[in-house]
Amino acid sequence: MELTMCCPTLFGLEGIVADELRFGGKLSEVHAENGRVLFEGDETTLAWANLNLRCAERVLIRLGTFPVKTFDQLFEGVRALPWEQFIPKDGAFPVKGHSLNSALHSIPDCQKIIKKAIVSRLGTCYHQSWFEENGAKYQVQFAIMRDTAELYLDTSGVGLHKRGYRANSNAAPLRETLAAALVKIARWRGREPFLDPFCGSGTIAIEAAMIAQRRAPGLMRAFDAEKWSCLDAAVWRQAREDAIGMADGGARFDIVGSDIDPACVQLSMENARKAGVANTVFFEQADATKRDYAQSGVIIANPPYGERLLDLQEAEELYQKMGAAMQKSPIKQYILSSDPLFERCFGKKADKRRKLYNGMIKCELHMYFKHSKRDNANR
Repeated sequence: MELTMCCPTLFGLEGIVADELRFGGKLSEVHAENGRVLFEGDETTLAWANLNLRCAERVLIRLGTFPVKTFDQLFEGVRALPWEQFIPKDGAFPVKGHSLNSALHSIPDCQKIIKKAIVSRLGTCYHQSWFEENGAKYQVQFAIMRDTAELYLDTSGVGLHKRGYRANSNAAPLRETLAAALVKIARWRGREPFLDPFCGSGTIAIEAAMIAQRRAPGLMRAFDAEKWSCLDAAVWRQAREDAIGMADGGARFDIVGSDIDPACVQLSMENARKAGVANTVFFEQADATKRDYAQSGVIIANPPYGERLLDLQEAEELYQKMGAAMQKSPIKQYILSSDPLFERCFGKKADKRRKLYNGMIKCELHMYFKHSKRDNANR
């Protein structure tokens, strides 16, 4: 079955997800757009994407797109789509979505019309007027943007950032998909020491270990589409076997995470154990402003922004102390912050910056990787 699929992404990660699909999935028809990546493939591609994509939010099947300005157009457009190819007689098909800059702006009304249209289509195909919806879940998603509707089926279920190892987290957790993206942006592959001096619940260090050991991020969880009768269960079994075969769980790497809070250190250790990487990640209690940064390697850090942890003044004081501690360090530094004054506080202009979003918080990843003399940001 040839499918058009879509992976929503956090803003700023579209190119990374596109590269994962091109190089990891060996796909050629990949198109990155704002907040999403579109690609073509079959059932094997769908299973591979759910199991192996590290930076995408979920995998959707796009059933169709059409112009829409009235509820009649929405009904007819939805009814024309081949829902029966996916949803069986007992399938549950809840509807959710959003509408922006469009004539049809009432989400509840759009949900009702879409549901009614799907019932009408399936009723004609299955010769029944009532659906119990007591079987597998086929989550319908819609997006109406500038009077154009797009209809999807969500194959993932819960978001792909839910790897299965982080049942608990600290007060300001970093999404796993963003943590993996930071490691990919830094191009760390395990050849040099790795440090996260603000480990929190350990997400960055754990994602780094999973990348280095080639552990597929989806191996510890299930996906809605695994229960779909329209897809071959053998394809999913093979995809899992292939992913297990690629992993090198015995490989050791120099990966350290630290935090000033001992509760965070303990939580990180538990999460690393659940993720299966406790053999190569070491967590310790340490003050990030008092560490010795003399060795070479890579730092990826997500220090407090002054929004959810600490206040802004305390966060900026922390940045100043960090900058003083790392001033002459040969270690490459990748630091995520939402503070527009970060560089001034840190005391160094970044060699490169990249705009990213941590949830709804607009951030910049400040990258320091050139070891020649840098201008002081306060000059």
